[in-house]
Amino acid sequence: MTNPQAEATVLAIEKPHKDLWTYYLISSLAFLILFPFAALVLWFKYHTLRYKFTAEGLSMSWGILFRRETIINYARIQDIHLRSNLIERWLGLGRILVQTASGNSGAEMTIEGIKEFELVRDFLYSRMRGVSDPSHAPKAAASPASPAGSPDLVAALLEVAREIRETRRILEAREPGKEGRPHV
Repeated sequence: MTNPQAEATVLAIEKPHKDLWTYYLISSLAFLILFPFAALVLWFKYHTLRYKFTAEGLSMSWGILFRRETIINYARIQDIHLRSNLIERWLGLGRILVQTASGNSGAEMTIEGIKEFELVRDFLYSRMRGVSDPSHAPKAAASPASPAGSPDLVAALLEVAREIRETRRILEAREPGKEGRPHV
């Protein structure tokens, strides 16, 4: 992600979109008799759900009686999936499933209630690969004239190149006459 405006949009996300509450209400209808209890639990989750995207990682927290917080460093992210069912697609929502190497078969974190889910996915991919982190950005190749190039590295590379040229010269001198070999 190289677009600073898109990055600023993701960094500004702190809570889910209001359509997540609509999704929760529709989902709690599946419990029929337990609808009031399910709706109440989901209402508390919706109103306490918070996201935080920082330079080091992302965090998600929710809960009143039993507060839960999950923090993931971008370097720990192994894979990212997008999911949305029929109702979520109708509401324009998506879920971002973030997997780490924690040993769980499921996602470590599920970011839900986000309208800009593809933007968030791209942001997370760029951060997990170190594209936006200057310490992980690939360095330009150092030339012998470059003051930033290590003299030991330059000397080692020049030695390797010299040995490869010498090996080629020896192999070409050892080859029997080329005219007698069949061409393949």
